[in-house]
Amino acid sequence: MPSLDPFFTEWTRRSPGVTRSLDRAAALARLLGLDTARAPVLGVVGSKGKGSTATTAAAALSSAGLRTVLVTGPSFRSYRERVRVDGTSVTDAELDALGARIEAARRELPPPEEAGGYLAPSGLFLFAGLLRAREAGADVCVLEAGMGGHRDELRLVGPEVVALGKVFAEHVGVLGANVVEIAREKTGVAGERTRALVRLPQTAEVAAEVDAALAGATGGRVRAEVVDPALPGTEPPPGLRPPGLSAASGVLGTAAAARMLEHLGRPPLDPERLHAVLRTVRLPGRLSRHTVPAGSAPGTGAAGTPVAEVLVDSAIERTGVAAALDHARALWGGVDHVLLCLPDHKDVSGAVAALGGLPVTAVRLPEAHLRFEHALPARWGRMEAGDLSPDSLRALGGRILALGTVYFTGRVLEAVDAPTDRLFG
Repeated sequence: MPSLDPFFTEWTRRSPGVTRSLDRAAALARLLGLDTARAPVLGVVGSKGKGSTATTAAAALSSAGLRTVLVTGPSFRSYRERVRVDGTSVTDAELDALGARIEAARRELPPPEEAGGYLAPSGLFLFAGLLRAREAGADVCVLEAGMGGHRDELRLVGPEVVALGKVFAEHVGVLGANVVEIAREKTGVAGERTRALVRLPQTAEVAAEVDAALAGATGGRVRAEVVDPALPGTEPPPGLRPPGLSAASGVLGTAAAARMLEHLGRPPLDPERLHAVLRTVRLPGRLSRHTVPAGSAPGTGAAGTPVAEVLVDSAIERTGVAAALDHARALWGGVDHVLLCLPDHKDVSGAVAALGGLPVTAVRLPEAHLRFEHALPARWGRMEAGDLSPDSLRALGGRILALGTVYFTGRVLEAVDAPTDRLFG
């Protein structure tokens, strides 16, 4: 296991009320030489689907022969998944070495108490990806932003191309008072280095705010380009897009990759090579289907024992839950049981309504900062995340739908020993 102290030390030691410091992050970037020498960057922002967009963009760029470093978050089974080269996670040793370089530079900074803010883990993993790109001689980096945009370390990097996914009322009260303010915040990742912003269709008010914020961030040089997944002939074809609501993310990632190739003066995407690579894309936790392995309980896994499957999706609100349920029914013809893990700040009421009268077990995570106090139907079961295992999954039936935050879906993927180190190629 790699040492994670370099990435989490300041965050775990932060005082109540203290926030991340972009000034401190900028100083660290200068010490690491990332303010001048770095690969071109495609940055991904939005309210949902960033990981699918970033993965598809990296796969598309790989199909064009570019060596690509991909940074996403959060991870599923290991923190090494946060940084990937050509779709494959760095090794534990490589992540250790990157962390050591970051820690050595961090020690040259004044103490966080003097700086008035801490270095956020998501930003440090982003810097680790840029360092790995330099080491590997990468042609391009695809970097997924954290929660924000203007207040995200990706803004310090200054992406040449920005992919903006659908913006909705996720993180209201944190990034803004309403969806328009959230759109302004996320668009603020663009800056003087930005040459293109590609976005999915938005509501009229969000689109207007994105246009205004983009003009302000780039001095009017850049106008948003809209890619509509519903238009005939839009790449990739429907059969090569991710399933469910992630399909639009596949279209956005491909369009942003095409725009990056144009910026770099490279030939456009070749459909045959693009499609060949996209056929290899696997997105854990995005309607991913897994066989539950034989458990340790007496008689499990014996000859003739029915196969149990779990469909895992990181749905966190009503629409996503309903879409996952539709996908499961189309796949299996029905669902035996649903595992749902949504902290109180997610759309718990919407999920309850979407799941109707299905058998459901609500799962609690142990993280202290998450609250699970929302009223739930009395008929639902209850489970602690630490009790997830092949045996507990098999006890729920042969067709299990697991829905919730990435912190939860990662635990389910761990329980079924799902492969998560390679996303494409």
